[in-house]
Amino acid sequence: MTNPFHIVVCASVVPDPLQTLEPITGPIGPALKNEVMLPAILDPWAACALYEGGRLARKIAGSKLYLVSMAPKAKLQQVMMAVAQKLPFELVAVDGPASGFADAHHAAKTLAEAIKAIPGIDLSKLLLFGGWESATRAAGVTLQLVGEELGITDQFQGVDRITVRDDGSFEVLERVEGARHQVSSCAGAPAVLGWATGEIAEPQNNPQVGMANMRTIMPALQKAKPAGVAQDGASFTSVAQPKQQRQTRIVKDTPADEIAREIVQWISEG
Repeated sequence: MTNPFHIVVCASVVPDPLQTLEPITGPIGPALKNEVMLPAILDPWAACALYEGGRLARKIAGSKLYLVSMAPKAKLQQVMMAVAQKLPFELVAVDGPASGFADAHHAAKTLAEAIKAIPGIDLSKLLLFGGWESATRAAGVTLQLVGEELGITDQFQGVDRITVRDDGSFEVLERVEGARHQVSSCAGAPAVLGWATGEIAEPQNNPQVGMANMRTIMPALQKAKPAGVAQDGASFTSVAQPKQQRQTRIVKDTPADEIAREIVQWISEG
């Protein structure tokens, strides 16, 4: 029988991508216009990690599922009202910024400290889940840094599937370049898995699960410690939306190599 895992999912809240996101320069650095008023959702990539973690926890008896999230408490409470209905988990809340402009190294250190402080956590059984990318920090570096803070060297990014064997080892299917997949084997926990889209759909809402989760979520939000994630070490000279530019030229009978050469030259000059 497979040994149980302690599955910790790192997930933050992000502005709903259906809203207009306009970057501005605020008094303490870059920000989004009217960010406080924007509706928030759970980061889509991290949500996939949460659903996959829930499936794994149900499959392997004795496993525990934790959701560690750093965000303003008001925003986190708003999002948890919806996420709590998806699957059972234990929330570990950190009252801090969820901005994509926050320094990833400071955020990772704060998250790692929150994970270490989870009562009864066994780092030797830890599977650290999260998004391969992020809707706020598309570089997706925070999860890797959290793993390094915890001393976890076995890391997999772009994961679509994990298959656990009876001895506790597992096989990981992860995306690589060229629209291909790579199959890797890991001897067991601890490990970091940055999920892509996974293989399961978003679970349906279950009000009973939501009510059970809220009994622990509200106390977790009340106990959330404030985290002052510093901005030192990173500076922004300006923030602006990407400019749209379109230059069309219609040509006939031009060889494909010549077209490709012109495109490369245009990109290089841009």
